[in-house]
Amino acid sequence: MALFGRKNDSATTATVEADPALAALTGEYTIDPAHSTISFTVRHAMVTNVRGSFTEHEGTLNLDGSNPAASTATIDVSIASVDTGMPDRDGHLRSADFFDAETFPKMSFRSTSAEQIDAETYRVTGDLTIKDVTRPLTIDLEFHGSATDVYGNERVGFEGSATILRSEWGLTWNAALETGGVMVSDKVKLNFDISAIKKAPEAA
Repeated sequence: MALFGRKNDSATTATVEADPALAALTGEYTIDPAHSTISFTVRHAMVTNVRGSFTEHEGTLNLDGSNPAASTATIDVSIASVDTGMPDRDGHLRSADFFDAETFPKMSFRSTSAEQIDAETYRVTGDLTIKDVTRPLTIDLEFHGSATDVYGNERVGFEGSATILRSEWGLTWNAALETGGVMVSDKVKLNFDISAIKKAPEAA
């Protein structure tokens, strides 16, 4: 099922637009923070990975079944909610050495385009803002489908990732190791596991 537009011939486009299951998904969705995870993985001391997440975030998805390429996504993340399981490390990440959470409390993503890659994979491109730097980011997402939960909420699910160089967003702190290399890798993998609930239409 296509949720985001694919550059293809007109016959294929017409078939996708006529899909009643796709049309039924059209609407605005609110990301459910209790069932969604925004996390990261980064190499530490050249030999192991440190994993963390941002426990406070919010966002919306606007899915357009008639014109899937017009679908959009927004995400806002509270930097102060960073959690790697070590309070001292989390405090360092919040400090001016890294995110400077007091001055720049939010990390945000605003989509600018979307396309279908294959039957299950979608590619969303947008602007990622960290601190005072905004740069383009492309996220490959797997669509996990839609369902109605036990409370009657209509849900959609996506999972995806993207790899960035943190230095491109001004996150340049590091320390040299005696054995060579650096304490923290420049390469960071961002992970998105999203469950979103469809908003009820407003009464006329």
